[in-house]
Amino acid sequence: MAEQQLGVLKALDVAKTQLYHFTAIVIAGMGFFTDAYDLFCVSLVTKLLGRLYYFNPLSEKPGSLPPHVAAAVNGVALCGTLAGQLFFGWLGDKLGRKKVYGITLIMMIVCSVASGLSFGNKAKGVMTTLCFFRFWLGFGIGGDYPLSATIMSEYANKKTRGAFIAAVFAMQGVGILAGGFVALAVSSIFDKKFPAPTYAVNRALSTPPQADYIWRIIVMFGALPAALTYYWRMKMPETARYTALVAKNIKQATQDMSKVLQVELQMEERAEDIVQDPRLNYGLFSKEFAKRHGLPLLGCTSTWFLLDIAFYSQNLFQKDIFSAIGWIPKAATMNGIHEVFMIARAQTLIALCSTVPGYWFTVAFIDIMGRFAIQLMGFFMMTVFMFAIAFPYDHWIKPDNRIGFVVMYSLTFFFANFGPNATTFIVPAEIFPARLRSTCHGISAATGKAGAIVGAFGFLYAAQPQDKTKTDAGYPPGIGVKNSLIMLGVINFVGMLFTFLVPEPKGKSLEELSGETEVEK
Repeated sequence: MAEQQLGVLKALDVAKTQLYHFTAIVIAGMGFFTDAYDLFCVSLVTKLLGRLYYFNPLSEKPGSLPPHVAAAVNGVALCGTLAGQLFFGWLGDKLGRKKVYGITLIMMIVCSVASGLSFGNKAKGVMTTLCFFRFWLGFGIGGDYPLSATIMSEYANKKTRGAFIAAVFAMQGVGILAGGFVALAVSSIFDKKFPAPTYAVNRALSTPPQADYIWRIIVMFGALPAALTYYWRMKMPETARYTALVAKNIKQATQDMSKVLQVELQMEERAEDIVQDPRLNYGLFSKEFAKRHGLPLLGCTSTWFLLDIAFYSQNLFQKDIFSAIGWIPKAATMNGIHEVFMIARAQTLIALCSTVPGYWFTVAFIDIMGRFAIQLMGFFMMTVFMFAIAFPYDHWIKPDNRIGFVVMYSLTFFFANFGPNATTFIVPAEIFPARLRSTCHGISAATGKAGAIVGAFGFLYAAQPQDKTKTDAGYPPGIGVKNSLIMLGVINFVGMLFTFLVPEPKGKSLEELSGETEVEK
């Protein structure tokens, strides 16, 4: 076998880090910023939605979303994302990365705005329209996963490719922070303008009618950053790997990259033969694919699935954990607007201290340590911290030990992001052949989202106390927080075992990893 790589792709692999790399990070990263903002901002306003639309003047506690509504509001976007990852992942390999990238962005902008413009003022109408548009918002977000990762990996050079894809992913952390800051700003302005008594003092007046604007503003704000990058997304040329290896137009690829790299690239003599080789045209369901990429695909899907069970169950239920340890006062002692402020403050603090640093640690170390080492270490540390929280759980919830609890909780998150949360996103964009790359990334990501749905819904029910009298309204008794955390620890441990199926892409070209350079002499 002679190893042959097209000149234009080699030029991309050895290119020095330059401005277009950073432009690509910002353009692809802004999509991710919006994704994270849109997916996580809803957890900041669910309590407010409960107060506004499910107010019961006879109840001791403020209104809260009934279980099936809470599950729908939190989970419908995840279901949309799963569908979008599969559909747009496949489409990205059929039509090209760039075309599909514009479609997903328009969907995200339109649905962000629409989810804040619910119909009617009755609970049913508002929740139905909110869920409907959040599903399609999720669908657009889903397309962003495989496309952002694929575009970045195909533009990057060999040496720092890991860091570049990780930087796109790290924008997720910035999006979560932005969600917190927007909620803090909006709720404090409304709190000043429309002062209200606490729920315990006056039930009816504790949530002023103007508070209805708060969640709408927070939800709709997600459209802004996406709209700002639309123009730049459309100006980016199609990636050279797609144009050359999938569309088989090497001349076009060479011209495009000459512009991007600002050097004169020449097309080689035998270039056509390399991309026309029939043995490199096997499909996704062929024996050849199963032989070459079957186990790595199983590794990518299983680790992402297991990680997201743990990651999303924590993330969606942060506010419950905060209430349990007393970071957020009892609901009856606050008015509706102030509650949004307190939840946003707690989430922003956790994000600042643990979530965001974890992402950037990955960016800094991924091309030094490699993907495999970071993923293995991350799963291992998550297992350790989960068990360390779970077994002495009764010790942690005592008021004196709160700070220790938050530290352990933060460290779990830190190692999720400086660990499998980042690497499961990066590796599938590197190890599969160009004509199946976006599809395989979509499949991996969708399996991950299936894990997120298990985490989000399973945990909603599992974490309920075993004692019937202490469960939240409408929920059956569960296994309690302690046992749920033990389960999550076990899940992380299994993730560590499946990591051994994932190959190490550090320092290799994409064509070498996917076997696309092998051509008979």
